[in-house]
Amino acid sequence: MNGSTAIALLILAIILFLAIRYIVKEKRKGTRCIGCPQAGSCQKRQSYHH
Repeated sequence: MNGSTAIALLILAIILFLAIRYIVKEKRKGTRCIGCPQAGSCQKRQSYHH
């Protein structure tokens, strides 16, 4: 493995780690539709709580 391949893999690993960390944090907050601008107020979310 050459240097540029190692750097590319490292960058991908960091991006993957940050994405997973974001998803876990949002799920702990109770967000159902992660990334949706209306995730806190949409009908789909409210129907899960009833």
